[in-house]
Amino acid sequence: MRVPRAAAADRPFIVIWEATQACPLACRHCRATARPQRDPHELTTDQAVDLMTQVAEFGRPAPLFVITGGDPFQRPDLTTLVRRGTELGLAVSVSPSGTPTVTREALAGLHAAGARAVSLSLDAATAWAHDGFRGVAGVHELTVRAWDDAAAVGLKVQINTTVTRDTVNDLPDIAAQVRARGALLWSVFFLVATGRGRGLPGLDAAEAEDVLNILYEVGEHVPVKATEAHHFRRVCLHRAVLARRGVPPVGLGPLYHRLRARLDALGLAGPPGRARRPPLQVSAANGFVFVSHRGQVHPSGFLPLPAGDVRHQRLVDIYRNAPLFTGLRDPDRLRGRCGACELRSVCGGSRARAYAVTGDPYAEEPICGYRPGSFPYPADVTDLLRPAPSATMPG
Repeated sequence: MRVPRAAAADRPFIVIWEATQACPLACRHCRATARPQRDPHELTTDQAVDLMTQVAEFGRPAPLFVITGGDPFQRPDLTTLVRRGTELGLAVSVSPSGTPTVTREALAGLHAAGARAVSLSLDAATAWAHDGFRGVAGVHELTVRAWDDAAAVGLKVQINTTVTRDTVNDLPDIAAQVRARGALLWSVFFLVATGRGRGLPGLDAAEAEDVLNILYEVGEHVPVKATEAHHFRRVCLHRAVLARRGVPPVGLGPLYHRLRARLDALGLAGPPGRARRPPLQVSAANGFVFVSHRGQVHPSGFLPLPAGDVRHQRLVDIYRNAPLFTGLRDPDRLRGRCGACELRSVCGGSRARAYAVTGDPYAEEPICGYRPGSFPYPADVTDLLRPAPSATMPG
């Protein structure tokens, strides 16, 4: 398990800024319900620079700063903002959409301005399926080209994949593409039913368990993380203990076996090809903070509860002292199975999904089926819970 170097109650590991909600795509899962036009009330250039100044006020090590959207390339000042953030001492990354604006020239401009990395979305293994998910023809081709161009100009690339019941069977093929092309990280996002994503079928607890075990195994060949599936930390701990004891995992379902067979067919099996990436102990309000295009501060982009506004308050004060943030950092406030779980301080479940399903951000994680206290080797888990150094890039 990795933990940030700085205490999560003192400063976030990562700040995500939604620079705009403007985007020419119509993605089926879009949290922001993005639209073609920019909001006239989004942060101005000067306000955005002030936001980055507020991020720098957390001190060293400065939080990672990610500019997302919508499509941040819809802002003509994007390169200027990357340069100013870099001058302020921030490690700036950008998360563009797969559109014609993401040219090699534009990516080279971001790199020259100081950007460290970009994240691109690949939600299906074939062009027609990805384009269908994103709502516009040709997006897959643009995304793959941007992947190559970003690497060519010196940017690190993170690949994001949204997993739903409709896309889950493509995961092995996407993993094979990530291994073949290379990426800093493959981030597999478990759907939270918010925005346009309310209409998509997510995984149930048993299916999520199958997929998380597959991701654990894929981690021997591809650097992978699970987003909004914090119980991946539990799966990693339990699988590591079982591996040490030579005990095979039990209770995995048909989805696991189907995905495992496809991974084997693609050659993602056999001896480890790389060192496994331990999961990072960061979650909503607990090392993570999201700032909207209008400056509202949320624990996560998928948890639409505002805690303040950077146009009127300092981000440092909101993050450290807002009751919503301090509450979400307290594992003793969790309810249901999450509240009873021996790993509540390590995992805590997706607060965004709990809120989306129940209206209560402290409710139990809806897609975790673990029965607290049922793992047979608790002392071994305790032994593994010794923090490793945190990563230095978005993770």
